[in-house]
Amino acid sequence: MAETGAGQESRGQALAARLRRNRWLLAAGVVAILVAYSFAGASILVLLPALALLVAAAMLPADAERQSADTAADIEAGGLQRLSGEYLAAAVADPLIIFDHSAAMVHANAAAFAAFGGLAPGMSLALKFRAPEMQALLDGILSGQLAADVVDYTEKLPVERTYRVSASTVGHATGLYVLVFKDQSETRRIDRMRADFIANASHELRTPLASIAGFIETLRGPARNDPAARDQFLQIMQNQTGRMARLIDDLLSLSRLEMKPYLRPGTAVDLRQTIDSVIDSLGPLASESGIVIERDFIDGPVSVPGDRDELFQVFENLLENACKYGQSGGRVTVSMARVDDGQDPGIDVTIRDNGPGIAEEHIPRITERFYRVDVENSRTQKGTGLGLSIVKHILTRHNARLSIKSEVGKGAAFTVHLPAR
Repeated sequence: MAETGAGQESRGQALAARLRRNRWLLAAGVVAILVAYSFAGASILVLLPALALLVAAAMLPADAERQSADTAADIEAGGLQRLSGEYLAAAVADPLIIFDHSAAMVHANAAAFAAFGGLAPGMSLALKFRAPEMQALLDGILSGQLAADVVDYTEKLPVERTYRVSASTVGHATGLYVLVFKDQSETRRIDRMRADFIANASHELRTPLASIAGFIETLRGPARNDPAARDQFLQIMQNQTGRMARLIDDLLSLSRLEMKPYLRPGTAVDLRQTIDSVIDSLGPLASESGIVIERDFIDGPVSVPGDRDELFQVFENLLENACKYGQSGGRVTVSMARVDDGQDPGIDVTIRDNGPGIAEEHIPRITERFYRVDVENSRTQKGTGLGLSIVKHILTRHNARLSIKSEVGKGAAFTVHLPAR
């Protein structure tokens, strides 16, 4: 049967495409033949068969490529046919549930059983997930109005978890549908923490600002010509601006630490010299508070990997807190000891005061931002509520940890566990 004009044109296009794909091979071959011709002085008629063979060889790889592509397609199709829906569902890390047109469960992966429990083939998902948003999601998919949809769903028990649930059809005309639950709990928790942090920071800044604004108004009015009141108000305003400056400095420090929590410091720090410097710098504060700082250090050099400035900030915060809040005890002890714990040796630095102590219910939360055991006492002592949070973040960077032991009326002990290597 004769080929039509369209068929001949198609074959011509295919031939041209093969020649374009192999144009560099053709060019190189022609150059080589011409060079040989120039050296040998052969007739051009002798070269024509060589050129014809070269063109034929350039067209052969197209057939090989087509055969290779067909083989790859056969392998892929065979591999997909061997994969069952159960295997594919098991490979999904998020909870996944497959159900039919009556909202009865057909299959669930291990993550779904772990998240929801009590699942069984044939179970009605409309009865399992009674929340209105889930009912609307199932109705929309099963009615055929939507091919896919997404809702937010909160599971209350055994613990509250928030999921972004997506529903869609499976394949074409299979009568099956799938629910995929993406856990959003950690994202929501971080969002709440961020909102709480902004609210707390705004409150901490608003209080001194309101105080300063009130005193400025008083100085411009009733106390304009009262030197004694003016001096008193200006001193209070200076204290409030100092409090705001300390708060901003702590916020910036915390922000910098949170931006690089996994950068491990690599230089060696002389721990003895660092802690001695901290004690010397806080000597005036200790004297003002009636505190005697005692040292109980181990013998010999003590070196740990880390950043000296950050470790200085850790021990400065802890010792300053001990002097401020434990001043009723009259004594603070700074001790240092080696810990030989098999393959994880380290150095423990403990700062112990003899003040009123901390109630047990406050200890788990004491490193949270802006958390205060006694709000009024903390503000009186010019605290920002961020010191221990900064300590925790710095120690995390150093692969170290903080432990707190305290009893009411018996003081408190803050121990920093630093790795020796």
